[in-house]
Amino acid sequence: MAIHTIIMDNQTPLIRLFSWLSPAFPIGGFAYSQGLETAIADGRIRDQDHLADWIGGQLHRGGLRTDAYFLAIAARAVTNGNWTALSEANELCLALQISAERDKEMREQGHSFIQAASAWPIPMADALSAAFKNPMALPVAFGAMAGLHGVLPGAAIAGFVNSAVAQQISVGVRLIPLGQTAGLAIQAALEPRIAKLASRAISACLDDISALSYGSEIASLNHEDLGVRIFRS
Repeated sequence: MAIHTIIMDNQTPLIRLFSWLSPAFPIGGFAYSQGLETAIADGRIRDQDHLADWIGGQLHRGGLRTDAYFLAIAARAVTNGNWTALSEANELCLALQISAERDKEMREQGHSFIQAASAWPIPMADALSAAFKNPMALPVAFGAMAGLHGVLPGAAIAGFVNSAVAQQISVGVRLIPLGQTAGLAIQAALEPRIAKLASRAISACLDDISALSYGSEIASLNHEDLGVRIFRS
């Protein structure tokens, strides 16, 4: 059974998306680096070009690509009322987290996002309400909420990935360190890749989920052993 959301005008879903992606939205994303802090600490990322390559790799075959796919799958599942597909996507997304820190990050931010988004009350199926009460990975929670609120999938994916890229750049700006101008240059240069990923992710299914990002995964595992840590992952 599909869910039909009543929206007052065409701009409302987009405005909600902007609010969810605001740095002020209380999910604590600023506290995590997804292993980037480790890569900077051990000298693998030392300048603007290194950081751009690292994030570009995540968009190509890493965690950012995978998150975009899960988001799209979750949004489509909620739009179509396919609760089995939503559950399967969430279970796989949580199972693929390579380290304890990344698993905790996914669960905590997913929970925080669902709680914060409840500021926009909206009718939902009992099955979805029950799903939101269980641990849910952030991209799945974001996609599910986007589908529920009638946010266009392409906009939701592009916005989510762009925000994640900005967060990674913020880590680099603070730790390498880089100037704000250099950070913005990376963001601008990665726009075509973000747009391309958003277009590809819209039709993704679970069989498309794969990654080849050993460097970031090992960095995430090693982050637990850093002597001095600013970020939580």
